[in-house]
Amino acid sequence: MSPLDAISTAAGSLTTSDPIIVITSEAMRKLIELRAEESDADKLGLRLAIASGQGEDFRYDLSFEEYLTAAFTDEVRTHDGLKVIIPGPDMEFLQGATLDYTDSAGLVIRNPNRPPAPAVDGLVNDDEISAHVEAVIATEVNPALAAHGGFVTYVGHDGEGTVYLTMGGGCHGCSMSKMTMLDGVQTMLVDAVEAVERVKDLTDHTSGENPFYS
Repeated sequence: MSPLDAISTAAGSLTTSDPIIVITSEAMRKLIELRAEESDADKLGLRLAIASGQGEDFRYDLSFEEYLTAAFTDEVRTHDGLKVIIPGPDMEFLQGATLDYTDSAGLVIRNPNRPPAPAVDGLVNDDEISAHVEAVIATEVNPALAAHGGFVTYVGHDGEGTVYLTMGGGCHGCSMSKMTMLDGVQTMLVDAVEAVERVKDLTDHTSGENPFYS
């Protein structure tokens, strides 16, 4: 059985029959196996929620719960007879993600989306400087970091030459991330944007769970 088709439309055009995530056949078999161990298996659906806070790399919570008790704001989809429950606020950040299973890694989620930047009082992120910084990040910085499975997210600038960023993916928790940020990303932004003099990393690298370097 092939993976379920990913949805290709925007979130706003979803209907209640459209899947939000892709579940591979391997993951589906494992989920059905795990659900069968529950006494009320026929009443249970898979709840998939984002457990991380704003500005943190995505972490997920998977659990079985009675799908008939899902909240009004939850989105419920059916995948080969299995109900999948996704909290409404998490829907846009899970759209197009794939739930897979391997013997070595267990259930894993591959998510093409990126977490929203943290909100920091006093920073500007909607002016001409911000637009220039975001363009450089999109066209130069993140393509360079992609080789390490990482990316940076622009948070804002303080109006005095300092740009604030967070790092995610393979760069989150990476032992080389501070050097990468200071020697790589900072150099690119300072050279490309006249108003930028320095970069500050707001990421809590102690919380990285899957560093690229060990």
